[in-house]
This record gives sequence, structure tokens and C-alpha cells, in this order.
Amino acid sequence: MTLAFIVPGLDEAASEKAVAILQNRLAQEQEAALVLKHAHWNVTGPNFIAVHEMLDPQVEVVLAQADETAERIATLGGTPDGRADAIVRTRTWKPFDLEGRAGTEKYLGALIEYYDAFIADDRKAIAELDELDLVSSNIIQDHVQELEKFQWFMRSHLA
Repeated sequence: MTLAFIVPGLDEAASEKAVAILQNRLAQEQEAALVLKHAHWNVTGPNFIAVHEMLDPQVEVVLAQADETAERIATLGGTPDGRADAIVRTRTWKPFDLEGRAGTEKYLGALIEYYDAFIADDRKAIAELDELDLVSSNIIQDHVQELEKFQWFMRSHLA
């Protein structure tokens, strides 16, 4: 990886590691937006409209997170990769595998499971970034707070 520049206070090695971690998070944030839209389009059954309308604002949240992550990569001198194949190439998590139309409980259950891994991966990234770049770590910490809140919404819907 070649960085365009190094931000003051970080060395090249720390910057490269932070960029790699952030690229992984960017890929999952972008995928999460696609997964949420997939659920939005295919959810059916009781409470359809509530779940359908609950998902779109979260799509915007994770897209905003992706934008913030990509901008941090660029700030660190890296080149954010927002292409679809980067999601697949960078994936270190289990793909969302619920296909087609399904009921609200099935989709929310699958999304909760997806968010379990998403949040766990973000928390792992936070621990790694804490040793490299606190600013990047703080960005992902803010993302986790929003993800956990939405996961609470989904869990509460099923309670």
C-alpha cells in the first residue's frame, strides 16, 4: 500500500495498518446498506409497514458511516475502495444469506445476527485502532453506538 502522505503524529506503519482496518470497516458498512435495502424490499407479513419503514433510515445511517470511514482513510493518505468487488474481496465476516421474501420475524432475526457480527467486528477494530490512531478509533466507536441502538430497536420489535 502506498500512502499519499502521512498525517502529523502518526508513522507510516501505523497509518497503513489503520487504513487497512478502516477499509475492512468501510466494506462492511457498504454491505450493511445493501443488506438493509434487501430486507426493506423483501420483508412481508404482520408488522410489514413498521419494519419496512424502520429499515430505510438505518440505510442512511450506515451510508453516512461509510462516508465518514472513507473520508478518514483519505485523510490518513490512503485510497478508499468503494467498489462492489472490494466488499467481496475485503469480507472477513459471514455473508447475509436470507434470500427472497420472508416474514418480519425471519428478517429481523437474520438482521440481528448480521449486526452481532458487524458490531463485534467494529469492536475488534476499535481495540486495534486504539493502539494505532485514537481519532480513527473514536470514529468507529461512534458508529458502534448507532449500530447497537438500531439492534436494540430490532430486538425490541421481536420481544
